[in-house]
Amino acid sequence: MTPIALLARLGRTALNGLSAIGRAALFALSAFSHMLRPPYYPREFFQALVNVGWLSLPVVGLTAVFTGGALALQIYAGGARFNAEAVVPQIVAIGMVRELGPVLVGLMIAARVTSSIAAEIATMKVTEQIDALVTLSTHPMKYLVAPRVLAALVTVPVLVGVGDIIGIMGGYTVAVQNLGFNAAAYLKNTVDFLEPLDIISSLTKGAVFGTIAALMGCYYGMQSGRGAQGVGRATKGSVEAAAVLILAANFVLTGVFFSL
Repeated sequence: MTPIALLARLGRTALNGLSAIGRAALFALSAFSHMLRPPYYPREFFQALVNVGWLSLPVVGLTAVFTGGALALQIYAGGARFNAEAVVPQIVAIGMVRELGPVLVGLMIAARVTSSIAAEIATMKVTEQIDALVTLSTHPMKYLVAPRVLAALVTVPVLVGVGDIIGIMGGYTVAVQNLGFNAAAYLKNTVDFLEPLDIISSLTKGAVFGTIAALMGCYYGMQSGRGAQGVGRATKGSVEAAAVLILAANFVLTGVFFSL
């Protein structure tokens, strides 16, 4: 391949990437604008609320409790090398609330909710149900996208809060039952060490991650190609994009809150 052909290929790749970013940004702006303007569809919103929030609780709870328990064991084993085993409650609390809780919940939502939304909307597009909505004078962005994005924006911070608590309690159970910590002292150290900014950052990350997860599911579903293969590609692409964007957003938000 000649240098000019290589540069041309790199240029096409860069332009295609920028074009995709622009389309996704415009899609997100359109979704937010439709969230703010009537008509509203409360039935769709509450269905999405149940799907995103209530039905995600089991996987979020199991992920958080095992992560908190494993974190307590790892911190105890590492701290024992420096005679610093007593820091287990503080590090478990800050690790779960600031970082692991929001990120793990975000990734679980990306795996469960983003894929579900993308497959559902892509199937509707393939079977021409979205065209039927337009025929009935119902805007697809308002009926399909806005309720799901709003539901994720509202419920994922709640899931993050629940995950943080369950993760801390998982670490507490392991520390008290297996590592010989005093229960009252463990809880006191946990409560005294956490600051309001830690909780605010955790919930803020939850809102951002939930929005990203829902937007990627809706965007890839709307952009799906025809046939079962198109639905499969849309579902796979939505989860990959949501996971990468959640991790990137976590880095940016951590830097923002770290500087406060």
